[in-house]
Amino acid sequence: MDGTNQDGMNPPQPVTEGEFAGWQSWKGSDPFEDQSGPFFFKVLEDGTVHCAFRAERKHMNGGGFMHGGCMLTFADFSLFAFAHKELEGVHSVTVSLNGEFIGPANEGDLIEATGEVIKAGGSLIFLRGLVSTGGKPMLSYSGVVKKIRRR
Repeated sequence: MDGTNQDGMNPPQPVTEGEFAGWQSWKGSDPFEDQSGPFFFKVLEDGTVHCAFRAERKHMNGGGFMHGGCMLTFADFSLFAFAHKELEGVHSVTVSLNGEFIGPANEGDLIEATGEVIKAGGSLIFLRGLVSTGGKPMLSYSGVVKKIRRR
């Protein structure tokens, strides 16, 4: 079984081992993220969402720092984690993702994202976030996610 529920949705799966045991991931639902990640998220006691992953060699650019495309891919993942309540039971897509690169990351660094839903309307959800490592900002970003209704 691939973890898909009756609506054809792939809900997040709990991580049971390794550094991110106790977190969740959408492993198997997005082939690009599966290859790019793995990325993880957890909902904290206060309801906020925290996303993270460990930087590997495959995430680095030719200069030895994290590739900007990796940062943006992780930011995109985090949009859906931050909006998980608003997206429950519906398919969705990113319609906008904007970012400003602020600082680097190295192989082995713990990469984290925090953020929030700014506004959730009928079909559009507006979000913002910050990717950081070691308490130092790497990427400030904002995005819009659109709910997709099945035809």
